[in-house]
Amino acid sequence: MDGTDTTATPGNDSRLDLAADWLQCIDVYPRSDFRRVAGDASFRRYFRFEINGVSMVLMDSPPPTEDINAFMDVNRRLRAAGLHAPEIIHANSEHGFLLLEDLGDDLYRGLLNRQSIDFHFKDLFEIMQTMVLNVSARKLPLYDAKLLRSEMDLFSDWYLSHHRKSVNRFEYETVWPVFRNQVITSVLEQPKCFVHRDFHSCNLLRTKSETVGIIDFQDAVKGPVSYDFVSLIWDRYISWPREQIEHWTESFLGMLNLDMHSSQWQRDCDLMSLQRNFKIVGIFARLYYRDGKEGYIEMIPRFYQYLTSTLRLYPEFEDMLNILEQPECEP
Repeated sequence: MDGTDTTATPGNDSRLDLAADWLQCIDVYPRSDFRRVAGDASFRRYFRFEINGVSMVLMDSPPPTEDINAFMDVNRRLRAAGLHAPEIIHANSEHGFLLLEDLGDDLYRGLLNRQSIDFHFKDLFEIMQTMVLNVSARKLPLYDAKLLRSEMDLFSDWYLSHHRKSVNRFEYETVWPVFRNQVITSVLEQPKCFVHRDFHSCNLLRTKSETVGIIDFQDAVKGPVSYDFVSLIWDRYISWPREQIEHWTESFLGMLNLDMHSSQWQRDCDLMSLQRNFKIVGIFARLYYRDGKEGYIEMIPRFYQYLTSTLRLYPEFEDMLNILEQPECEP
């Protein structure tokens, strides 16, 4: 799990009290304090504690805001394909608790650098290949036009409305619908497969058994084949040269059973990255302005740069690029 542990004590936390009662009911008696582990951007919380010298993780997913059934469903799909999602040791669907295997703290975020990247990406590319070819997407929610559109619109709803108000909205609202539809049409034409939907260096861990541990997968969908690849390559903490991105893009195509020319695949990945990165900028603004979560706003400039650098490669998107490159693009 991500982040530094902080001690949490039952008695002043009603959810933790409820979890402690449940653990006792299933004959699980923690031999250490509950230590809060920094989690993700949702309302879920994670606590680490020991049972007979073995570290475990309690996931607190308070209903109705969170649903552990989706987590358990996707967990089964990943593990059935031989991937290392955390083992679910006990579950309490009614109250939203899971007792999980502890995958550790060795995030790929701290492992990836310009010297180690080729070594680690070999494993990560194999994980993505398995997800595309072997993880079942049957009956998963479909990553359809409505969802893709609502995600992209987070950019205007939160980033432009709350963070950067200097954009000429008339000009933007003239260009945006046409541009958005071009991107979404391209995305929907891609082959469909299992999509983790948040496959990046903060949701991947190197476990003590030297496997790749996968977390934060509960929002998985059936969607475009390029999505998880794009999530990994356009990283939130380190930017890669365009030549390197193009090399990885062609290499990954060779690992898939796709009858597609490399130039088409590159365009598919680029447009998929536009959809995702417009969404990410909007989400980060929403996390800051609506949810009061510090830190996310500082990540926006990197993703904004991803947008402009990719748009610049496609002359048909010049109008959108010109809007984004107007003054006062960043905080």
